[in-house]
Amino acid sequence: MNRTRLAAAALAVAALTTVAAGPAALAVTPTAATAAAVTSTRGTAADIPPINEAALKAAIAGIPGPDATAAEVRIGGTKGSWHGVTGVTDVRTERPAREGARFRAGSVTKIFTTAVVLQLVAEGRISLDGTVQEYLPGLLPEDYPAIAVGRLLNHTSGLPSPKVPGGLEWVYRTRFQKWTPEEYVAKAVENPIEFTPGTRQHYLNTNTFVAGMIIEKVTGHSYEHEVTTRILRPVGMRDSYLPGDSVRIKGRHNHGYQVVPKGFPGSFAYGDAYLVDMTETSVTSTWASGDLISTTADLERFVKALFSGKVVPAAQLEAMFTVPDVTMYGTDEPAVYTSGLTRLELPGGIVAYGKTGARYGSSAGLGATRDLSRTLAYSVNSTDAKAQGQNERTLRIALAAFAK
Repeated sequence: MNRTRLAAAALAVAALTTVAAGPAALAVTPTAATAAAVTSTRGTAADIPPINEAALKAAIAGIPGPDATAAEVRIGGTKGSWHGVTGVTDVRTERPAREGARFRAGSVTKIFTTAVVLQLVAEGRISLDGTVQEYLPGLLPEDYPAIAVGRLLNHTSGLPSPKVPGGLEWVYRTRFQKWTPEEYVAKAVENPIEFTPGTRQHYLNTNTFVAGMIIEKVTGHSYEHEVTTRILRPVGMRDSYLPGDSVRIKGRHNHGYQVVPKGFPGSFAYGDAYLVDMTETSVTSTWASGDLISTTADLERFVKALFSGKVVPAAQLEAMFTVPDVTMYGTDEPAVYTSGLTRLELPGGIVAYGKTGARYGSSAGLGATRDLSRTLAYSVNSTDAKAQGQNERTLRIALAAFAK
């Protein structure tokens, strides 16, 4: 491998903003890259083009490169399947990446949290019209308005995000710090409510943290137990798990790196660039919003089960395909998030539903057409994380998944 190819990524360091790797990384709205890095659905298999193998191969060509050290892409559906793996599992040893490596799925976790809440709604144990104040008395300040559970799921609650130092250096320095959900939410609600609940949409991890706490309160079990017994085991996601306090990824996985300036704490020279290894890190700062560890095969199993109604009953599943009729917080743009997923129209009028997730060194995504004529699951060990943790590589992968 030509190690100097990573040098170009160093030029982008100054433009880095916070990714979904800690509490400060949550006040985000979708960019073209994050929104397009989901799979598509216009409604019928006839709308989906045949798999474009050449475009997919091109989308993951040149890895390792300035933007990524490894990638795995899995395409499925009634129009055929395709699978590709490229890159290295460790830049020091340069051992080739192989199929089935585990990775941090980031905000893809939100789909699982939402699905468990909707299961509990179907069981009559939670009401979407019930309020946070009813389920978790004393959690929110007394001057906060009533916030319905359903508004947590579609990010229209108005709850704020914690204000903590941002940036990669702070994230790296505190990467082993452990947060409890109570500490996280308490830090968030030191700030005033952002808007009247139900009038805007603001995608924040705070919403899913509170949803996870409600799951624990209603069931009497840990969030991890409920996701594992209700989804991971029944769906057959044998290589997926929630790590809790552990900072490691169990089993085979690719290392995740971030390009940094020379002299960055913990960095090492690699060709003409400098990298920091972000593989080991606490995910308690994202908990029910971003702590899942998975594989592309497991995510494919999950999205097939979810969209076919095997995870969430049909009546409740519709919320995962419904965007609230509000605008995004701070803009006049229409909302794009459903309960747990993102909706976007891709070129050709294909409507997309799916979810992306990211931490420094790792970007992931999944989705499917509602009729499951095409599915996409990917993992990219990105080194040039931008504002959403996604990069142009993931955008190219998503578009290639539906290229003619």
